[in-house]
Amino acid sequence: MDTEATYKRIVLKFGTSLLTGGSDCLNREMMADLVGQVAAVRALGAEIVIVSSGAVAAGRHALKSNAALKGVPLRQVLAAVGQARLMQIYEELFEKHDVIVAQALLTREDMTSRTGYLNARNTLMSLMDTGIIGVVNENDVVAVDELEGLRFGDNDNLSAMVANLVDADLLVILSDIDGLYTADPRSNPEARLIPIVHDIDAAVIGMAGNTAGKLGTGGMATKIEAARLATSCGITVAIANGREKDIIVRLAQGALAGTRFVPSSSKLESRARWLLSGLSTRGKLILDNGAANALTEQNKSLLPSGIKSLEGTWERGDIVDLCTESGEKLGSGIANYAFSDVSRLKGRHSREIASLVNHAYGAEIVHRNNMAIIHRRINGIG
Repeated sequence: MDTEATYKRIVLKFGTSLLTGGSDCLNREMMADLVGQVAAVRALGAEIVIVSSGAVAAGRHALKSNAALKGVPLRQVLAAVGQARLMQIYEELFEKHDVIVAQALLTREDMTSRTGYLNARNTLMSLMDTGIIGVVNENDVVAVDELEGLRFGDNDNLSAMVANLVDADLLVILSDIDGLYTADPRSNPEARLIPIVHDIDAAVIGMAGNTAGKLGTGGMATKIEAARLATSCGITVAIANGREKDIIVRLAQGALAGTRFVPSSSKLESRARWLLSGLSTRGKLILDNGAANALTEQNKSLLPSGIKSLEGTWERGDIVDLCTESGEKLGSGIANYAFSDVSRLKGRHSREIASLVNHAYGAEIVHRNNMAIIHRRINGIG
């Protein structure tokens, strides 16, 4: 086995049909194999986030049936009961590899809300920074079809949004499907597996018939939709059969398995272009020389002590420009604090944040994970 992973930040999506092994309950043997592979990839130096289905299936098996509940209330109960059982299994299995896991339940509202997006991103980034594996699922207890706009609808699209949220290098969508075929292999013996896709065009979309399993909510069509979203953000995507031996390890090391979707743009370019475009900029932070050097030379976060003055007005989660006292733009970033807060915090120490503004979202005004620097100078050169 290679000593390090080709991809450094990976989002893994596990489908219900894979986790249950085609049965009506979670398959611990299958999950143990997947967890073992995740631990192996983590040991190779990769940061990992898991988007896991299976909660509703676990809840359905635990409750068997309940005639008193139907429709949305039933799904909410199944999700609430099953999510606890799903996480318990993950905790037990990862503990054998000395890995800590954390649960993160998201709704579409969390991803579209400015503050919700920032909170989710900061939490998942912090988990990865501390070596903890986040296990993400949709919060079905509150995200229901009747509450329009709150549901992702399937975990394939959720996984693509999470991959974009954490700036992943690779999104792996695993189920009991080998990948994208030219036709449905269950009904057409001449169907061929497509090993690599460079452009998700109408022809590719047309090949994606609905092949969802009896317990799943997404078929190949939703996987292609997720792949199109992720590749447009500069993320490589692999759709593969999770039952293949060492599939996660092989994909993490760059092997071609299942179907690989090539990014349509550079991840760094697409994110930096958005941050630096100026189209969404709401204000400006003027930094002292020490803070400017910390950002451009040391890849550091921006702390309140380094801020000399500010211009404009913004809310938490808006984009602000980062400038020197002479007016040179160093870059842009997502503000962790609103204008009203930063006006009180500028020039002060991070330990004073809670007492000055009565709340704290972290020590950083702009975290290094949420900024794009135009020009980095190494050791003051450049």
